[in-house]
Amino acid sequence: MLVSCGEALVDLVPDPVPGGGPMNVAVAAARLGLPTAFAGCVSTDDHGQTITAHLETNGVDLALLQSTDQPTARAIVEHTPELVFRFEGDNTADTLLGPVDLDALAWPAQIIHGGTLGLFRGRTADTLAELAEAHDGLVSLDPNVRPQIIDDRAAWDRFHQRWVEVTGLYKASDEDLAWIWPDQSVEACVDHLLERGVAAVVVTRGANGLSVATGSGTVTVPSPAVDVVDTVGAGDTVVAAILANLSERAATTAAAVGELRLDQWQGIAAAAAEAAAVTVTRPGADPPRREDLSW
Repeated sequence: MLVSCGEALVDLVPDPVPGGGPMNVAVAAARLGLPTAFAGCVSTDDHGQTITAHLETNGVDLALLQSTDQPTARAIVEHTPELVFRFEGDNTADTLLGPVDLDALAWPAQIIHGGTLGLFRGRTADTLAELAEAHDGLVSLDPNVRPQIIDDRAAWDRFHQRWVEVTGLYKASDEDLAWIWPDQSVEACVDHLLERGVAAVVVTRGANGLSVATGSGTVTVPSPAVDVVDTVGAGDTVVAAILANLSERAATTAAAVGELRLDQWQGIAAAAAEAAAVTVTRPGADPPRREDLSW
């Protein structure tokens, strides 16, 4: 089972739709057939009820869901002239996640995934860092950096370092890496992560495809040519597709991920690129179901 943990919020595009990187990963993974739970704190307000219904409708296990009367965070998504996020999230529900009891799940949690805003905001940040540090299966991280929201770079760096120390699968965009390590090339960032013990590093490059680097080398796949409607949720779909493929190969520890051959990674990366290509043809974070894909 995958536990995707962190924030759930609403994206105003302009009408409110459920969003948040970890929640999108949970929904995408569940649609792809991977048993998935979401660990996060959700408001009891109207937006929070919409989020909870969205998770339940998509088959996400809610055993780890916590609730509060604090409001739901809102991300205002503007697409013109380019994709821009504005954020309204002071003292919101997503920051208030308390201790998570994985024994509440129907199946053992083999994969823990986190990142985006849950990585560094409020009580949730400590809760999730501790959860990742205590996990003996695969830890997956997508920092999914939102610079306009990060008002304490040093605190962000500390939480990021805690996660990196226990991460087996690290996914980032080339833009993420440029912000995290501004004086380094993408290749240098990847080498740094591998040297730190990360088993596989996935780098997405938008329309230029994605790559996966391990101790054995690097594979690269192109992005399928599609008519792009909206890129929201594309990176989250990549994460979900990779984790679904790893689970089906029983690669649910960092050691097992590191043992995969490059030809296996080629197939996993191609599957992730195909899934993301479906997502970008749809408005909002609307990832594909298994029947929408060749695999």
